[in-house]
Amino acid sequence: MQRIFFSNLVLMILLNLLIKPIALFGIDATVQNRVGPENYGLYFSLLNLSVLFNILLDFGINNYTTKNLAQNPVEIKKYFGRVFTFRIVLFSIYSVFTFSLAYFLGYSGRPMFLLSFLILNQFLILTIAYFRSHFAGFHFFKTDAFISVLDRALLILIGGVMLFSPWAPTTFKIEWFIWIQTFCYAATLCIGFILLIKHLRRPYFSWDPSFSINLIKKSWPYALLIVLMLLYTRVDGVMLERIHHNGAYESGIYAQGFRLLDAFYMFGMIFAGLLFPLFSKQLKESIPAVLDLVKTSANLLLSGVIIIIFVTCYNSAYILGLIYTDFNEAIGPFQFLMLGFFPICMNFIFGTLLTANGNLKALNIISLGGIITNIRINLILIPSHGALGAAIATFFTQLATAILQFSYCVVNFKIPIKILGAIKFLVLIGGLFLVSHYLQNSSYLIWFQMFVGFILTFSMSLIDLKSMKKLYFSSSQIK
Repeated sequence: MQRIFFSNLVLMILLNLLIKPIALFGIDATVQNRVGPENYGLYFSLLNLSVLFNILLDFGINNYTTKNLAQNPVEIKKYFGRVFTFRIVLFSIYSVFTFSLAYFLGYSGRPMFLLSFLILNQFLILTIAYFRSHFAGFHFFKTDAFISVLDRALLILIGGVMLFSPWAPTTFKIEWFIWIQTFCYAATLCIGFILLIKHLRRPYFSWDPSFSINLIKKSWPYALLIVLMLLYTRVDGVMLERIHHNGAYESGIYAQGFRLLDAFYMFGMIFAGLLFPLFSKQLKESIPAVLDLVKTSANLLLSGVIIIIFVTCYNSAYILGLIYTDFNEAIGPFQFLMLGFFPICMNFIFGTLLTANGNLKALNIISLGGIITNIRINLILIPSHGALGAAIATFFTQLATAILQFSYCVVNFKIPIKILGAIKFLVLIGGLFLVSHYLQNSSYLIWFQMFVGFILTFSMSLIDLKSMKKLYFSSSQIK
């Protein structure tokens, strides 16, 4: 059973790594090139607005289902109708709240029309995730993996025809892209429901207030944490479009840099998803084992991130040129966003550790501080610096929250700070800086950076094959 679980986890990761980057760079980036930065910038801002409070659509329902379905499969099947009805109620609340917020921010007319479909898309996405929580609970891992990429596969197929085929229209509208997404999510939801319903009792849809209130009581600390984290990571795009005199255009520039960060973010999320059950298991057994795992994961993830940052920042024009037709203004924002990837990955490690240990109050306080910091810096920098100001705000916000989470973990778990470990990272940074600075005009700079980076990480045992093997077998032991 353990090996089956891990093999299917690997299958899901591979499917996501194959499908989602194609959708992100092949379809999404092409759409931005076709519609222009202003139209895409408006879409990007509205998308961020629709995501900010999408936790109102879930409130921990998916985690509750995954956990309890595995433990009480017969009992949880009876909840499907009540939970689904509750989701409809949550959708109504979320829609009213998001439309009200959009009205308060000054949106009207066409933006409100586009936002209505993006709100519907969020409902479809979270409902698909709810169906997937059942597949995970039933241990239907292959079905879960299939559903996890189906919407993106459909987007590649339909978007590819609309963008690249001989029958493709000469012009493209951002509305079409949103409608294609809506169709792909709706089709995925229908297929997921068909695959799921045969494993459930006949669902009777009914509203059960006591059940809903009890569920909210159990999950609100997690829901609050998700809301706070989304606010300080997604509010930039909304503020940029609203408070800059050429906001839609600047938001489009910001989106060009953010897209690649989003792709790397997916890798970090996979890593964090692997760490969470490992930390949860080790915290019950042995604190020294947790510290060993923290060291291994930090060395592995952060050393790789340092290499990525040097490669992307020193080759930003080349990398952006592979994706976009007009990218010069996006270089500065892209570089700051990629610098922010290091503290983001620190949060993947230490934030995940705090979550597994149940330190939600500390995380919520840190996240609230992150929101205040982010909004204040954005208010100062965005009016005069546009997308670059928003990217700088993102970098400093992520850095501040990462330092606070790391410091809390050091104190709470008594993590030893070893000078030798810090020196190894400084040597890696110094070596990459020297190569990048003196060979920055070389057409082979990327290869030199990767070669030097990997030589240094392996020679200093920052990437330890024995530790990676241990991590692999530890994860295979989790059911």
